[in-house]
Amino acid sequence: MTGSPDYTPPKVWTWTKANGGAFANINRPIAGPTHDKELPVGRHPLQLYSLGTPNGVKVTIMLEELLALGHKGAEYDAWLIDIGKGDQFGSGFVDVNPNSKIPALLDRSGPEPIRVFESASILVYLAEKFGEFLPRDVATRAECLSWLFWQMGSAPYLGGGFGHFYAYAPSKIEYAIDRFAMEVKRQLDVLDRRLAEVEYLAGADFTIADMAVWPWYGGLAKGWSYGAGEFLSVQDYKNVQRWAETIFQRPAVKRGRMVNRTSGEPSGQLRERHDASDFELRTQDKLAPAD
Repeated sequence: MTGSPDYTPPKVWTWTKANGGAFANINRPIAGPTHDKELPVGRHPLQLYSLGTPNGVKVTIMLEELLALGHKGAEYDAWLIDIGKGDQFGSGFVDVNPNSKIPALLDRSGPEPIRVFESASILVYLAEKFGEFLPRDVATRAECLSWLFWQMGSAPYLGGGFGHFYAYAPSKIEYAIDRFAMEVKRQLDVLDRRLAEVEYLAGADFTIADMAVWPWYGGLAKGWSYGAGEFLSVQDYKNVQRWAETIFQRPAVKRGRMVNRTSGEPSGQLRERHDASDFELRTQDKLAPAD
């Protein structure tokens, strides 16, 4: 085992030094803004402030799926919040999300703006606003919401647990990696067993449950997350693999995955989205030469 096996926690924890690792420059034990910065506002009813992480992708998939169904009221401006630079601690962003996490949504379609934060809350809000992707049948709705909140409770073990200690921590700690790898594989097995019974998580139809789970566990199954596909033997979860590929082939999902993206192929990065034509005209491969 590597790490600090002889570490003894003090009686009272105090923040005396950065914790190291990939996100040390933005981690802090207090809330609130660190600087004054107003948020930009575009011309559409919905203003999204986000980043193309799994939590951010949930919402852009939802918005693109709503637009694909013809809901013009779902037009949106997607503004990039660079969490590596601390944009989430600007005063304007904290006003929309006091928890300083992406994504955050401002609905300006009514007489007064409505703020919505936390990705699952945004999905439910949009589903109810537009009457899509949240079943109306009581039993199926309950199943959908159960899987939606399963994701909210489970993904921290994948991201903040396994992903952090496997890919981002300044040292490899065998105990931590084993602990969270075991839990993530258990979660994949939960999904695999469910998807052996049904096409999508709530049943026969694609819902906000799939939109929430897919960016995390579909991305893991596709080998996009933490360079850990082989380590976790993700190919063994055949039903998860089928489901992940089926969702990936949806055109709106492919568009949603591009929005606010800052990594990967430049042609797949649409760092800000203000119009449907941006997918053709303003991806990073087209803007980078001008930059």
